[in-house]
Amino acid sequence: MNPKALYTITYGLYVVCSKKEGRFNGQVANTVFQITSEPPTVAVSINKNNLTHEFIKESRLFTVSVLEQEAPLSLIGQFGFKSGREADKFAGVQYGLSQNGVPYLTAHALSFLEAEVVQEVGAGTHTIFIGRLTDAGILKEGAPMTYAYYHQVKKGVVPKTAPTYVAKQEEKPAPQEAKYACEVCGYVYDTAAGDPAHGVAPGTPFEQLPADWVCPVCGAGKEQFRKEN
Repeated sequence: MNPKALYTITYGLYVVCSKKEGRFNGQVANTVFQITSEPPTVAVSINKNNLTHEFIKESRLFTVSVLEQEAPLSLIGQFGFKSGREADKFAGVQYGLSQNGVPYLTAHALSFLEAEVVQEVGAGTHTIFIGRLTDAGILKEGAPMTYAYYHQVKKGVVPKTAPTYVAKQEEKPAPQEAKYACEVCGYVYDTAAGDPAHGVAPGTPFEQLPADWVCPVCGAGKEQFRKEN
């Protein structure tokens, strides 16, 4: 069986948020879909170990922020590779509050949805929360971030708690392309590609990166990278 066949299924990329006792939390999710149009209902799949899962179970509310294609990796890293138990994910992030006081992103998001949970389905490591739409809004025009674009163009990676996570299989890399993997989130710095979004030209060896360069996804320092080949 080749699990890479799962990569051909299409997804978007979203930030799902909730609240509990005055606290906010959110996470990156790719499994968000509409169930019905009348009444309008949507579903999200959330890992049972995530703090967002706990918040949704408690409040019975969640929001979905639809990310734009230009959303930076640092934003995705903020909500995808940090734990709300250890950090305030909303620090420095622009957000608004929905009708029921649940946060949603206002920067780098095209739209938001708020839903009240009407049903939940256990699915192994995840819970599928089905919610009735209670609020929604368009924030800006643009192209939504797709899962494929995130992987193929932005070279993004997937946290182990994601429903689409597949353990990386050993592949023999090309010897002429030095690559360094972040031990925190799995992002790979490819010498051939560089990091143009942060001023690092293609072909820049890892050893020549600025001392203050950090992982564009999770913010880890150079010392937390290890050479792959």
